[in-house]
Amino acid sequence: MYADLLFVVRRSAGLSQRELARRARVPQPTIAAIEAGRRDPRVGPLAKLVDGCGWELTMVRQKGKGIDRAQIRRLLKLTPAERLRRGVAEADRRMVVDRRR
Repeated sequence: MYADLLFVVRRSAGLSQRELARRARVPQPTIAAIEAGRRDPRVGPLAKLVDGCGWELTMVRQKGKGIDRAQIRRLLKLTPAERLRRGVAEADRRMVVDRRR
């Protein structure tokens, strides 16, 4: 995963591994190991390498991941008044929890 990402951004910037190493102040063998898939970098060093290529590493949550759609369907079956009652009850519950902190 990181191997392809780093390779593509480095090549798109027209940089050799040695040039990127110099720009990002990361040892060239580290870049080679990442691109060969022998090493998975942490986010910080990966962002530093990508930045050295003139790109920006950002994290975006994928749509539809981690969402309980069954719960959404159940809630949509409620009337607006039932949804409002549940919302008020949830807000009251959260206020009690917040006061305990």
